[in-house]
Amino acid sequence: MWKVLARSSGATELNDFYPIRPECQADAPAPRFKPRAGKTLSQRRWNSSFDAEGHLNIAKVLRRIQRGGVHPSIKGEVWEFLLGCYDPNSTFEERTELKNRRRGQYDMWKAECQRMVPMIGSGKFITTPLIDEDGYPIDKSLIGVQPSNKKVLQWMQVLHQIGLDVNRTDRALVFYESEANQAKLWDVLSVYAWLDDDIGYVQGMNDICSPLIILIENEADSYWCFDRAMRRMRENFRTSASSMGVQSQLATLSQIMKTVDPKLHEHLEDLDGGEYLFAFRMLMVLFRREFSFADTLYLWELIWGMEYNPNIFAKYEEPERAKANASPQTLSDKILKQYGKFERKNVKTGNAEESSALAVFVVASVLEIKHRRILNEAKGVDDVVQILGDITSNLDAKKACEEALKIQKKYLSKIRLN
Repeated sequence: MWKVLARSSGATELNDFYPIRPECQADAPAPRFKPRAGKTLSQRRWNSSFDAEGHLNIAKVLRRIQRGGVHPSIKGEVWEFLLGCYDPNSTFEERTELKNRRRGQYDMWKAECQRMVPMIGSGKFITTPLIDEDGYPIDKSLIGVQPSNKKVLQWMQVLHQIGLDVNRTDRALVFYESEANQAKLWDVLSVYAWLDDDIGYVQGMNDICSPLIILIENEADSYWCFDRAMRRMRENFRTSASSMGVQSQLATLSQIMKTVDPKLHEHLEDLDGGEYLFAFRMLMVLFRREFSFADTLYLWELIWGMEYNPNIFAKYEEPERAKANASPQTLSDKILKQYGKFERKNVKTGNAEESSALAVFVVASVLEIKHRRILNEAKGVDDVVQILGDITSNLDAKKACEEALKIQKKYLSKIRLN
């Protein structure tokens, strides 16, 4: 209902798509992204990118996204392709069959969770603990079954933390004035936490999931899109006693800066910032704190479009076929056009490091933009954090991505020479 009301006016202003609560408008940064005719992927151009059977001309779509992003009215369905939920070479009929099968699978998983905690799927959510430290229910009326093993116990213990984070997620948006919408976010995160035996739920996942809940009306579809997003980003959330999930990306960032801007890297090392921990948050939740909500969505689709690999669907659904198609020697120019700009360069040069994500180069581009200020003004790591904090609402997502591509080109050429 929220989306229908927001779109029925016919207005194209972003706040009509992601309305902000009146009391929050004064503090909300104005989005820099605006749909631009002839550049932004529109509903009409999106529809015309499918042939009669439903095969998608992904190369055409990527070119448009990389020029001007995606119109808010179609972001959800476009993102499902960018994140690998669907194969562009599939037909309408094949995608409908897959969608229905996935919805049924999600319903089964959710029902399994609901049997253990009846609040799931009720349109409400919890923010207080269900289980005490000894594993006993605090309120038996909220528990469907007594925790029978370690997995059930750990999952029940994290549900209230998910609820607390949901309560804090994108609170400036009108969308989350509705408890039912908050509960939808809680349900998806709770089901995901139950299914991910390895990492489960970690704070910050709510920030990744929230836009998908807003953009994709069907809860099961938003779950699958979140699942695909987490396959790209889940290592960010892996923590242990000795390391953090984004540490490999921070190490790559350090190597990039040392290669492309040794003077700035040396200065950061002198400030005890050579491990680049000040970039932790940017990478972990993909710049959610550095951009307005609308600009974050724009940045994400630019990154995902530029990183797009036509094997992404097969990678998740048919790993062996994806592996067979991944050899650079077998790729024609026509196939290479189906890759995003960033990924195309990686494929051509054989640079396949998982930690060499475009987001790492975007952070490098931000550091380059602030190069002079950091060198002249930063006397400690706190100063670096403050200088980078100034980018909030002032950073142009497209410019940052374009600079990131230039840095990638410079970096790859230098490491080849070495």
